Amino acid sequence: MAKPGGEQPIIIKKKKVSGHGHHGGAWKVAYADFVTAMMAFFLLMWLLGSTTKEDRQEIQAYFQDPKGSIAGAGGGLDAPGVGQTGPGGANQGMINWNNPLTQPEATVEPPAESGREAANPEPSPKPASAENPDLQKATDAEVAREQAVREQKTLDGLKKDLEKELARDDSAFVKLRDQILIDQTALGLRIQIVDKANRPMFQSGSKELEIYAEEVLYRLATILNKVVNKLSVNGHTDSVPYGPGADYTNWELSADRANRARRALIDGEYPEKKVLTVQGMGASVPRLPENPKDPSNRRIVILVLKKEIEDALKGTTLVTRSQEEIIRDEASANPEPAEAVPPKP
Repeated sequence: MAKPGGEQPIIIKKKKVSGHGHHGGAWKVAYADFVTAMMAFFLLMWLLGSTTKEDRQEIQAYFQDPKGSIAGAGGGLDAPGVGQTGPGGANQGMINWNNPLTQPEATVEPPAESGREAANPEPSPKPASAENPDLQKATDAEVAREQAVREQKTLDGLKKDLEKELARDDSAFVKLRDQILIDQTALGLRIQIVDKANRPMFQSGSKELEIYAEEVLYRLATILNKVVNKLSVNGHTDSVPYGPGADYTNWELSADRANRARRALIDGEYPEKKVLTVQGMGASVPRLPENPKDPSNRRIVILVLKKEIEDALKGTTLVTRSQEEIIRDEASANPEPAEAVPPKP
């Protein structure tokens, strides 16, 4: 409404501006990236929960060697190496890289069953060494060394068997338990059966075995026959001499006693062909040199001979055995524990 006098009123409009201005849309991009990352994270969690352990290992194996799938000219799926395993090719696993449109059909080795097999291939055979020689290509010295190692293991096993038998309360050994000595020597495994003043194997000046000594030899025969090694049976006496002018001496007595022990072993079913030597040593090698008349110097010594000692006693040149001979000899030994043989009447 106009004022009197015809003047128009002047109206001034003022726009009220808030205290915070517009910052633009950059925050929307950051938020979108965050949401995308969270979606990818939850998708990954879902995939891990819905796959088996083997599938995850196959995927892992692929990503450990992704270059195998793009190697070659052009780097495409039809490049050399695609679909192959081993050097030059990635493990297929769950991912099939076949491209039938561009790649000709080829016969290849079947892929590994899982990524674990591709990542951990079978170990190659150990190369020949001093501990693991290849006997087919080994020198004579290597073969001889391997023979000695195997033979020593056999003798160690035999010693343990004898010690177990010696510890049994129902064994024939129990009657002479404290008179049986077992040890390893340079010649082989040694079993000594020694006399005691109150429990001799032979009566004084006699070559006939007491019944309890025979039982020990019968049982020894079955255990010693478990190995292929041959025996040497030696007889020893004390230094007490026969009377002056006697034609029969400790030499003859020790030889007769050793031979009587050999007969007892054979009666216990020990093969006669596996007895290599029977020797009478007289009083020449006393067990107690400081007391040559002690009863324990009277003894029967059975040696399970090493192969090299057997060859030396035969007077032949040491010839190493082949791998087949070693295996055959080990297999020919009786692996089963033999039962005690009752004493002969």
